[in-house]
Amino acid sequence: MAFALIAGLGATVPATAETPYPFRAPALPVSSRVDDLLGRLTLDEKISLLHQYEPAIPRLGIQSFRTGTEALHGVAWLGKATVFPQAIGLASTWDPSLMEQVGSAVGDEARGFQQQRPDGWGLNLWAPVVNLLRDPRWGRNEEGYSEDPELTGALSTAYGEGLTGGDPNHLKTAPTLKHYLAYNNEVDRATTSSDLRPRVEKEYDEAAFKPAIEADAATGVMTSYNLVNGRPATVNPDLNDTVRGWTDQKLLNVTDAFAPGNLVTPQQYYPTITEGDAAALKAGVDSFTDNSADPGPTTAAVNSALQQGLLKVTDIDKAVSDILSVRVRLGEFDPGGGRYGSIDASVINSPAHQRLARKAAAEGTVLLKNNGTLPLRSSGRNVAVVGPLADTLYTDWYSGTLPYAVTPAQGIAAKLNTPVATSEGVDRIALRDTATGKYVTAGTGDTGAPLQETTNTPTTTAQFDAFDWGSGIVTLRSAANGRYVGYNWSSFVNDQTQPNGWYVQQQFKLEQQDDGTYLLRYAGYETAESWWSSPVYLGPTDASGTLGLVSKDQAAHYAKDVIRSGVDDAVAAVQGKDTAVVVIGSMPSINGREAHDRTDLTLAPSQEALVKAVRRANPKTVVVVENSYPTTLGAVQNEVPALLWTSHAGQETGNALADILYGDVNPSGRLTQTWYRSAADLPPILDYDIIKSDRTYQYFQGTPLYPFGYGLSYTTFHYGTLKSVPGGYEVAVTNTGTRAGDEVVQLYSHQRTSRDKEPLKQLKAFQRISLKPGETKTVHLRLRQKDLAHWDVTRSKWVVESGTYDVLAGASSTDIRSRTTWRVHGETIPPRNLSRTTRAENFDDYSGIHFVDESKASGTAVGSATDGAWLKFADAQLGAGARKFTSRVAGTAVGTVEVRLGSPTGRLVGTAHTDGTASSYDYETVTADLASGAAKGRTDVYLVLSDGLRISTFAVR
Repeated sequence: MAFALIAGLGATVPATAETPYPFRAPALPVSSRVDDLLGRLTLDEKISLLHQYEPAIPRLGIQSFRTGTEALHGVAWLGKATVFPQAIGLASTWDPSLMEQVGSAVGDEARGFQQQRPDGWGLNLWAPVVNLLRDPRWGRNEEGYSEDPELTGALSTAYGEGLTGGDPNHLKTAPTLKHYLAYNNEVDRATTSSDLRPRVEKEYDEAAFKPAIEADAATGVMTSYNLVNGRPATVNPDLNDTVRGWTDQKLLNVTDAFAPGNLVTPQQYYPTITEGDAAALKAGVDSFTDNSADPGPTTAAVNSALQQGLLKVTDIDKAVSDILSVRVRLGEFDPGGGRYGSIDASVINSPAHQRLARKAAAEGTVLLKNNGTLPLRSSGRNVAVVGPLADTLYTDWYSGTLPYAVTPAQGIAAKLNTPVATSEGVDRIALRDTATGKYVTAGTGDTGAPLQETTNTPTTTAQFDAFDWGSGIVTLRSAANGRYVGYNWSSFVNDQTQPNGWYVQQQFKLEQQDDGTYLLRYAGYETAESWWSSPVYLGPTDASGTLGLVSKDQAAHYAKDVIRSGVDDAVAAVQGKDTAVVVIGSMPSINGREAHDRTDLTLAPSQEALVKAVRRANPKTVVVVENSYPTTLGAVQNEVPALLWTSHAGQETGNALADILYGDVNPSGRLTQTWYRSAADLPPILDYDIIKSDRTYQYFQGTPLYPFGYGLSYTTFHYGTLKSVPGGYEVAVTNTGTRAGDEVVQLYSHQRTSRDKEPLKQLKAFQRISLKPGETKTVHLRLRQKDLAHWDVTRSKWVVESGTYDVLAGASSTDIRSRTTWRVHGETIPPRNLSRTTRAENFDDYSGIHFVDESKASGTAVGSATDGAWLKFADAQLGAGARKFTSRVAGTAVGTVEVRLGSPTGRLVGTAHTDGTASSYDYETVTADLASGAAKGRTDVYLVLSDGLRISTFAVR
């Protein structure tokens, strides 16, 4: 979702009506109740329910309803509520049972607001995010679970079951999976197209969404902003054709915020919102999230579509029926609000939920490195906790409001029952205008004041703590009031408790000049928008010295006086201490977030320098990396004896870290993504073909910094022999250490031979177990023959090939402890029969092409992006000899399709010509006679395309 859609719900009415309508009878089937209510609504009332803000219908005693309460890791934007670890941190527990408990707690708290119904509240929750984390640079990495569909499917199902309560006919809340489909980049997200070849779509992207829908642990999907294969996801026909086929329950599918309007601008896919909304409704969207709380444009568009014949009343009835099905199952029309109607605000941030938040934060912490330094001894009480995140907690865009905050320093102090030394390790600076000699000053008090150049001495009001977040971005916190400086569209004021807001207007760059001075550049996110036309440099704009935006040639040149060195301050804090704990990492609103991808994978340079200095001053240094994604870590990885990772883990972060550091909890978190050594290991972020580009642990052939599934423990585990049993495999695991601990047993498969390129390894099952010292447990892991299937593009079906499969059990994707083989009697994929009409998208390999929409309503074609682009169709059986090539093509330019054998430059056996069609959606049939006797036997057939040509189907006969 793009913006905070928090507005009034409108009028509410009593939950009961005098007339005992059948739709209010809990004993009746849901479908009967829905049909009864649908039959009582006027057409205008039905249309009114198609917008995110559904109005009350007083004549039937129906209250208003709103889709879209955010609940990724706690209920957000409604006030104080339990803040659990970020989604990536929850996923790092690899613990479906815990995920279900957290989901249940979040569902309870969503219900807890139902008596007051604050602005923005509703029981249709927009969570979880199941988009796969195929690229760790994605700005929304913190919102997802994993790069693997099996793990993502299991965890999202568990979280969803907690949110729903486990009974699809009596819903605690109605979770919506975000964002369908193939959404993993923020750059130009409304106009970029995610190219999904059929295998990637079926085996990877759809595989993450299917489990929760299939298990009735979610009640619908939200469409994503991007296009998929050239078609906006808002009008993706898979909503009806695929997603609804995963369940017998009715689904309530919603659009992302303002996405319907995107169909007109900037996507330019439909000329009017009337046509766009009609297409979305027919594709499978039920509720339009558009124009914030104003339903007017949506209802007008739907009415216009009816009048123009673009929609039928039956289309409206279908969507409204989907909506009402969820509302009935939520108990809205039951006496007292149904099964969950009595839950009140007492559940919000309850002691039980606080304990659960602490447990989740601890379980999701990953021990990356340990040479024996950890766990720390509680007798070593002389501790320093330093670093930019040592004594603060940051929230992210979708966080709830922290009811309290336990920082790392506070958690450790509470654990030791003694104060600890602290230092943020950031420079305190003053900025002096070299032209005037005056320093930049800020205001006192919570509201601060506009920055001005007012004094010739660096008093407290002229001092700022400069936090380096990497990529040249710094934030400036005023020493005068502890508030961050930000832009408010007119001036720069020190009034924010943390960087925040849609545009995060607290970002700056200090650009050093050749003469040693600095220009202060404003770097709020709106400066990256196409509409931004204002200058970005700071300088005095009036006689009082008030800072404003000026052109670069008018920018003030500042001398940067370091009032206090952050490194020196931290070193002084750690010298002579029993232990130094350095907490570094990210600021969630800056280092990648919605609408802004990360530009690199590295730590901020000053943070790396801080760790090195502290390590030199105190050899017993433990580093905690607190962020939302994989990081390359640089020299930190090699230089420190112990290294932990945690997400921004919510209100109990400090207590959970202290539990881990001092051994009250044995670390058991596991990475859900590959940690690469360098961004050079990654292809461009817009490349969605994980198979061809060797993305994720499944296909990556390099050596990662840390592999998928990795995480250390304070104890050790031994794996016995992996044995085949009915329905799967079993392995005995023994705790061979001296401490109790949890192990995450992971089962992978590898297909040794195949017609197609197969993953190097693929997670098939996992189980988290707890073992006392010396204890052994036999772990049963489900793996059936059908679980080995992959998508056969030659016949558009799932297939299990005959052959030998490696079955691997271990502690990570690279730490395999036990293995066996499975001789599978499946089937052999036959040679391609190209005499049948073949869809061009079902190729085996390619170069220079992209996927395009065959028509605006449905179908995928292949478009050539350059002359000489080619498609490979491997192992085709042409028999005694094919004579004619026939193809459906489109494109406004003159073009050709060459038929070649063996390679893209192999023997040319025929060329089909087109003089161009009226538009890219107007297809014509073109043919070519093939060289006599040349196209025969079993061979690889290549189609070589001219630039701009679209091809949907072809045949070689």
